[in-house]
Amino acid sequence: MNVKITISYDGFSYQGSQRQPNKKSVENKLIEVFNLLNIEPKIILSGRTDKQVHATGQVFNINIPIFWSDLKKLKKVLNHKLPTSIRIKNIKKVSDEFHSRFHAKKRVYRYVVSTKEITPFLANYVTFVKSINEQKIKEAIQLFNGLHDFEYFHKLGSDKENLVREVYDTKFYKYKDFYIFKFEANSYLRSQIRLMVGFLLKISDGKLSKDDLKNQLEKKKITNKIPAPANGLYLAKVKYFF
Repeated sequence: MNVKITISYDGFSYQGSQRQPNKKSVENKLIEVFNLLNIEPKIILSGRTDKQVHATGQVFNINIPIFWSDLKKLKKVLNHKLPTSIRIKNIKKVSDEFHSRFHAKKRVYRYVVSTKEITPFLANYVTFVKSINEQKIKEAIQLFNGLHDFEYFHKLGSDKENLVREVYDTKFYKYKDFYIFKFEANSYLRSQIRLMVGFLLKISDGKLSKDDLKNQLEKKKITNKIPAPANGLYLAKVKYFF
């Protein structure tokens, strides 16, 4: 039986979401627990998140034996055996053809920033900055909307043959004491979002301009290749249409 599982995790505890030899990853921990339950752990993630990146809505699919047809019980058992840094949010039966990566249409990420004093309780989950110019960021973030070749907004490890991605929506808003960058796209290159946020924060500080961003986006000139820290980034939701 093919099931779609939605999870959240504290990425600061892991070297990334994807299975890695001799490293602590989210997938490795899931595999360990599925083996305990006599479930063949062939996990298909919707996409990878890098070291210290969090998720509130990561998705994967896996085939489970019929004796685990009680999905509510399976969720309870998994959460009992998994570390508290990984939580199962939902388990849903899907068609045998469902593929969490290839059938994903849109992926939503949020990046969280605060101008408040750093606290030890949020230091691993929020990027702290001295100040934010809301108007500058709201104007500049719109430049990312649409279809672009993100050759100057990715790190090594991306698919070099196809660097074109479509960004459907961008938003920048304040929620309580936090500033949120939101990106919704079909998919992303490695460190793409962190590089976009890093550029926007430089614009906020007055160190770079909208024109600098436009030139880099159009591959005319590279003016910034320093990504924002990983700990402020969250995979929020994976959208499917079927």
